[in-house]
Amino acid sequence: MALKLLPVSQIPSLDLRCSSHSSREVEIEQRRFEVAKFAVIGHRGSGMNDLQSLDQRMRAIKENSIVSFKAASNLALDFIEFDVQVTKDNCPVIFHDDHIFCEENGTVFGEKVTELTLSEFLSCGPQRDKNGKTLLRKTEEGKLVKWNVEQDDSLCTLHEAFVNVNPSLGFNIELKFDDYIVYEQGYLVHVLHSILKVVFEHGKNRPIIFSTFQPDAAILVRKLQSTYPVFFLTEGGCELYEDVRRNSLEEALKLCTEHGLQGIVSEVKGIFRNPEAVRKIKECSNKLSLFTYGKLNNVPEAVYMQHLMGIDGVIVDFVKEIAELVLDINGLGMEEMLQVKNFKPQFSQQELSFLLKLIPELIQI
Repeated sequence: MALKLLPVSQIPSLDLRCSSHSSREVEIEQRRFEVAKFAVIGHRGSGMNDLQSLDQRMRAIKENSIVSFKAASNLALDFIEFDVQVTKDNCPVIFHDDHIFCEENGTVFGEKVTELTLSEFLSCGPQRDKNGKTLLRKTEEGKLVKWNVEQDDSLCTLHEAFVNVNPSLGFNIELKFDDYIVYEQGYLVHVLHSILKVVFEHGKNRPIIFSTFQPDAAILVRKLQSTYPVFFLTEGGCELYEDVRRNSLEEALKLCTEHGLQGIVSEVKGIFRNPEAVRKIKECSNKLSLFTYGKLNNVPEAVYMQHLMGIDGVIVDFVKEIAELVLDINGLGMEEMLQVKNFKPQFSQQELSFLLKLIPELIQI
């Protein structure tokens, strides 16, 4: 798809409200969005699935499912993160991969999620009232394997997540788009309208954050609504793309400041490679929040060091273990908190121990 160049100022805002605030008041509130504490966000609910991992936790509960979201709601999490795409018949569904693969009667078929109708999408995998098509997943090596987990569940829609998950649990809604397609602006607006319609109908008082790797989608969702904060996802230079806005923390900062976004979510390796960027992000006039994601966030020492660096939150797979760690971090006494806030490069014995344990992980960056 070719990108049709149309000034963002010409895109009409949604005439939707979920509170009694005036649009001006909401806009002011959004600009001041700050995370009250070091936040823990469950990745795809209770953690993503890695079907080839030797760690049982990566195959415990079906990712991006109602079962996973409910399990996460029983832990000390602030948000769950999940991926939203829109089907061919305009229904927002929750699924990470661009393509979905199924097997039925020995025949394997695959299709882009966005090219399926809702009924076609929901027919994949386990069904609540009948046998469904066997759900497969393509590995990084391109091999198709059965999506076997200990606690399975059917695929779900965004509407079902709002209805079935504890309303006190925040939703970090990742707006999912194909990394290798240049989208027409009209298409992006159409998709975002479909998602925002469900959010405004069912969001109520639930904490909600939008995030996306797609720069134009981030700009547009900020333009289309002024109620919920928008974070820009970046790999922080760990991977490079034709769109330079995706290629560094500096570019992410520029995008956020120019378009009024409220935060950045970076691959944690990008933060450890470029810690000076953390200071620039935290000191910018927009008061941006900074979250991270990535496998290193399952390492307690890495999470602890991010707290010391001033990161606002972490997206994690080992939700129980990291949530318990962060409960301890957030429960520090006032004197200890002051020591953390005034942190200098002179490490205590405990901090030095954490760093030494972290070094083997950082060597892999």
